[in-house]
Amino acid sequence: MGDPAGIGPEVIAKALAGGKLRRLCLPLVIGSLSVMQQTVKRLRLKLDVVPVSGHRRAAFRSNQIAVLDPLERPLGRVKLGAAAPETGRASVAFIKKGVHLAQIGCIDGIVTAPINKEAINMAGCHFPGHTELLAHLTQTEESGMMIVGGPLKIMFVTTHVAIKDLSALLTKPKIEKGIRLAHLALTKLFGIKRPRIGVAALNPHAGEHGLFGNEEARVIFPAARAAQAKGILASDPLPADTLFGRAARGEFDGVVALYHDQGLIPLKLVAFGTCVNLTVGLPIIRTSVDHGTAFDIVGKGVADPGSLMEAVALAATLAMKRNA
Repeated sequence: MGDPAGIGPEVIAKALAGGKLRRLCLPLVIGSLSVMQQTVKRLRLKLDVVPVSGHRRAAFRSNQIAVLDPLERPLGRVKLGAAAPETGRASVAFIKKGVHLAQIGCIDGIVTAPINKEAINMAGCHFPGHTELLAHLTQTEESGMMIVGGPLKIMFVTTHVAIKDLSALLTKPKIEKGIRLAHLALTKLFGIKRPRIGVAALNPHAGEHGLFGNEEARVIFPAARAAQAKGILASDPLPADTLFGRAARGEFDGVVALYHDQGLIPLKLVAFGTCVNLTVGLPIIRTSVDHGTAFDIVGKGVADPGSLMEAVALAATLAMKRNA
């Protein structure tokens, strides 16, 4: 469910109100039963919220939402659109339950609605976000964020960092890791035998032989060459202003972006509202929406479930490939 005070419950209810997702999987909501009931009532959806317990799979009718509530005590009335310790604790409890069920094979994967970083920190969970918490819970040494949208699959070397700090944070090992995880995702998750990976440069014109910066020669080129030596079909650093267009036209199967906006601007140009966050490297399948809790629109009934529906569809597709 993500943060109960955010738009997670609303996009879940809207996504499950139609029959599309039920043709792909048996959806189970892990979250607050009371919040789900209140959300369905507020949206005036013709849905019944049904509590479930235990580990037995069951099919529910098209007008039913199955909810597994792992909280020891009901959450009660939630103040919408505000960060609070109780909703932060609930968010973490939902994640932990989902990970546990996936690890023991009761569910085929997890799709996460957005959490609020302030709320989980108020609750004593000091992680920057979902990805780091999931890596901790699954004891994963190496994982990273790939965003999938339209024709693009983009792996990120860094995410939420200040641009002024970027040059110092871009190291050869970090870029090698990004290329390695991109290759892992494209081969193991998407089934591409010999994926072509475009590696983005940092500076205009890939530095123009040092005229506009030395990061390409200092760290990006060596990282790309190290990956190539291991048999990965990674490019040398390419100017970002043309790389993403080339990838969208099919010249590359995936792209390694160096920072947040470098990859997300082209993604949201071609697939705004339908992008999916995929965590690469975990022993379980995990996808997520590409948006936040949107506290400013909670309760207004205007939240778009598109990204969540795409995230569920991708998780179901990946699970079917894995189980084939």
